[in-house]
Amino acid sequence: MFGKRGHEGFGKSVAPTAVPQPVQPAAASTGQGVQAGGSTDLLLDIGSGAAAQVRQSVTTPPLAPVAGQRRRPARDEGYYDTKAQVFSALIDTIDLSQLAKLDGESAREEIRDIVNDIITIKNFAMSIAEQEELLEDICNDVLGYGPLEPLLARDDIADIMVNGAGQTFIEVGGKTIESEIRFRDNSQLLSICQRIVSQVGRRVDESSPICDARLPDGSRVNVIAPPLSLDGPALTIRKFKKDKLTLDQLVKFGSITPEGAAVLQIIGRVRCNVVISGGTGSGKTTLLNCLTRYIDGHERIITCEDTAELQLQQPHVVRLETRPPNIEGEGEITMRDLVKNCLRMRPERIIVGEVRGPEVFDLLQAMNTGHDGSMGTIHANTPRECLSRMESMIAMGGFSLPAKTVREIISGSVDVIVQAARLRDGTRRITHITEVVGMEGDVIVTQDLVRYEMEGEDAAGRIIGRHVSTGIAKPHFWDRARYYNEERRLAAALDQMEVKAN
Repeated sequence: MFGKRGHEGFGKSVAPTAVPQPVQPAAASTGQGVQAGGSTDLLLDIGSGAAAQVRQSVTTPPLAPVAGQRRRPARDEGYYDTKAQVFSALIDTIDLSQLAKLDGESAREEIRDIVNDIITIKNFAMSIAEQEELLEDICNDVLGYGPLEPLLARDDIADIMVNGAGQTFIEVGGKTIESEIRFRDNSQLLSICQRIVSQVGRRVDESSPICDARLPDGSRVNVIAPPLSLDGPALTIRKFKKDKLTLDQLVKFGSITPEGAAVLQIIGRVRCNVVISGGTGSGKTTLLNCLTRYIDGHERIITCEDTAELQLQQPHVVRLETRPPNIEGEGEITMRDLVKNCLRMRPERIIVGEVRGPEVFDLLQAMNTGHDGSMGTIHANTPRECLSRMESMIAMGGFSLPAKTVREIISGSVDVIVQAARLRDGTRRITHITEVVGMEGDVIVTQDLVRYEMEGEDAAGRIIGRHVSTGIAKPHFWDRARYYNEERRLAAALDQMEVKAN
């Protein structure tokens, strides 16, 4: 159906080529024989539309070595020579325009049939396990993201960090370890980066070497290419779990206590204006997704993001995304443009994925003019530093306002700051739930409702700590909770925290 010419055009049979040690037949029989070193020797540069239509996830076994486990030997050059010959013959045979019309499973089966014929005609000496491994690698190259596919299929990986063609790191369980994944060269890696970003209408090349994008599942992608990256393209992927985390799961992980989770639920429910603060990788976006689950389904929500990551479950959601300038340097749509525009779209809540510039002023204005329950995230290490950063970002926008006026705007707009942190053992904790009470003179007054206190570490180096109540029985947003009939549940949660603290 897809052949452009007969298989007899593949050439004469070649002598058996050296291949790596076979993997376990059990893995091969289930189509899971992809090893961690699964790089490609040739990357097919097909259109992003075709790649998006036929890409399919692959279920693979864990690839990264764990403590006490022997690393698999790296594939030898014979494997890549064999793969190069098979891949070249496949390109000469298959019709990509027809392949793009198929669904993912049918496209894989078509490729597998043709590759099997090529292996037979060329008379390669390969075991069944080795053949399955080669088939899986080639399918990943044509239909997906090549060597990255096994890592993208794993739900236990939080981050993928590719530092040029020869080095890939992954974060598992809060710890960064090196993966056996490698690419043929930097050209192949750049081709994969271009394929990823082209799916969301963006580009990365020498003239535009920095790009933010996303994968179809919402995972965040950042690419920085040469000449800015000296050792080849640097690709960073912040993966989203297939099963979205909830506050109940954060309780199981120890990120917050059940009582603290109840307070957060109430904060989300009663339309408090919330800023989630934290460092890189502390779980700000995950926590924001958790809080948005408690927004009423009838509310109109508008999200503004640089790359769309939030995954709200409510039926009435409008998602907006910034746009970088084109090759002529025109057409840029900034976060501030989005926030200003969404005020004209009759929002009930405005959610800003990440506040990093002058748009904070427009968000604060929205919070203070009838859009209660708006939320955003900001990079800061403490709640107090979060307030200072908002002041600094307003100044960055060129607003010549007195410091006291700026602080009055902040204190009158933000109700709660939720501080997230990634501790040195790799665990993530909600370290503060802090209220913004008001002003005393020129100072913004805050009070902690919940605080995480570290008490030491165990023999394995894991942090030991606990969430404690600060003893405040009637928070500043008590009247708001009473308006939504949540005051009894709020009082019960605070009382229970006080009992446990004592």
